[in-house]
Formats: sequence, structure tokens, C-alpha cells
Amino acid sequence: MESKPHCLITMGMAGSGKTTFVRKLYSILKVKGFNVYTINLDPAIRKLSFPANLDICDAINFKKLMQEYSLGPNGAIITALNLFATKFHEVIDLISTKTDIHYILIDTPGQIEAFSWSASGTIITDSLASVFPTSMLYVVDTPRCTNPNSFMSNMLYASSIYYKTKLPIMIVFNKTDVEAWEFAHEWMTDFESFMQSIDEISNESYLASMNRSLALVLDEFYNELPAVGLSSFTGFGFDIFVPLLETSKREYMNSYLPELEAKRKAVEEKRVSNNLARMEEDGEDMAPINELLDQLKVNDKK
Repeated sequence: MESKPHCLITMGMAGSGKTTFVRKLYSILKVKGFNVYTINLDPAIRKLSFPANLDICDAINFKKLMQEYSLGPNGAIITALNLFATKFHEVIDLISTKTDIHYILIDTPGQIEAFSWSASGTIITDSLASVFPTSMLYVVDTPRCTNPNSFMSNMLYASSIYYKTKLPIMIVFNKTDVEAWEFAHEWMTDFESFMQSIDEISNESYLASMNRSLALVLDEFYNELPAVGLSSFTGFGFDIFVPLLETSKREYMNSYLPELEAKRKAVEEKRVSNNLARMEEDGEDMAPINELLDQLKVNDKK
């Protein structure tokens, strides 16, 4: 597993700059001498700004899908992902044959819920995470997060992705060339600072009260959440971000992988137990099985 490529799944709200971020990260990793395999999972994108080794648009015609099945944009995105997910095991097999890849960069649809809460998104994420070290990158539009309400919405979505996937996640505050991200870092590390910002907007509304409660809940979550500010336009902050990828990979190896292996073992044990129970119900002769089990016990004692 250590020699396998590190898979990075990029997610974020529409307009957060995911595709631009993937393009910049791809170019920086290439300059550093890493071999990068890129996958585009956004079927609605008109022009891809980074070279993709695998593009869902090459397999599925988005406009034709909308016309043939009378779908809207969101419905067509989900349908395209569903169709792609049915063959994603072939993608895994293809990547597994390559021995010189360091990173797998994946760009997801702009409509974040089409991937994060769809069955196809879960299948693709779980398939990758079961084979490769996998991390989630949640891209945030920093200028829009200067409002505490928008900031809290993004943090809630990031925490929901972390809770759902149980994979290492990093928060990427993008567009720092437009708005510095220090305010967000302060809100994540200083509870009182965020409370003060809420009071400056309104200290009596129901929304302010809810934000205070949510901030209390997420305070511990922030302590375990790596965050970095960068600009996908200028490249600022990537010198700090790239080394964090290795830390995220180690987190996968130390936390996620043991849990995954334990689940696999439990599933296999349940399958064997169910097969034995089914044989007994069917009245099959268990003598050969019993002899084999007895022989295994004797070998273990030796």
C-alpha cells in the first residue's frame, strides 16, 4: 500500500475554484517531478483546463443524455455518474496496472451534492479508498466565507463529508489572492472570535443562536482538521499545502486502512458462517468439512 499512488478527491461548493485548483496542483506536482494521473468526473464541463488521463465526457455525452431522457442539468449529472460508476471497477483495474504513478487527482462536479450524496459518488469513493490511499480535499471560496453564516455552511459540509467517508480530509481556503484567509483560521482556532463575529451581524436572531450552538459542536472538529490558505491563480500557499499531503496519506495508513481490513475480515467471516449454515439447512454432509476443521486444529497445535 505504501508504494501505491495517493488518490486526492477534490470537492467543494459551485464556484469555489475546484477545477482551477486541480489544474494548479497538477502543474506544481509535475514540476516537483511527480507522476500524476488525472480524472475528470464532471460531465457538464464545457472545456477542461487540465490534461485528463480519463475524462467522463469522453464516455458520456451530457447534452445527448439530457435530450434522450428529458433530464435537467442536475439529473443528467447524476445519471452520467451512475452510468460511469457501473464500469468504475475497470478504471481501478487500469490504474492498478500502472506502477509509476505518485498521485491520482480527481475533479468532481460543480454541484457538490451530485457526488457527495449520490450512490455513484459513494461507490467511486469507496472503490478508490479500498485500493489506494485516499484523501478528501474540500475547496472553500474564501471571499464568500467572510460572512459567518457562509463560513459555517462550508464547515458543516466539510464535517459531513468527513463523517460520511471517514477518510482524511483537508480544508483548502482558495482565492487568497482576492481575500486573505487569516480570518477563517482565527475563527477555527479561537471560539470567542467567531462568537464576536456573529454578534456583530445579529445577536438576537434564530440563525445567530444556531451558529453559536454549531460552533460549540465543531470546536473539537477543528482541532483535528488541517486547513491551508492558497491561491490557485498565483500559486501562493502550495509550498505549505503539498507537504501536508504526505501527512494525510499517513493518516489513511494508520487510521482508515486498519478499519477497512477489519471490515473485510468481518465480511469474510460472515460469508463463511452463512455458507456453513446454508449447507446445514440443505442437509448436506458436513463430515468432509468437519474433518478439514479438525485437521486445521491439529496443525495449529503443531
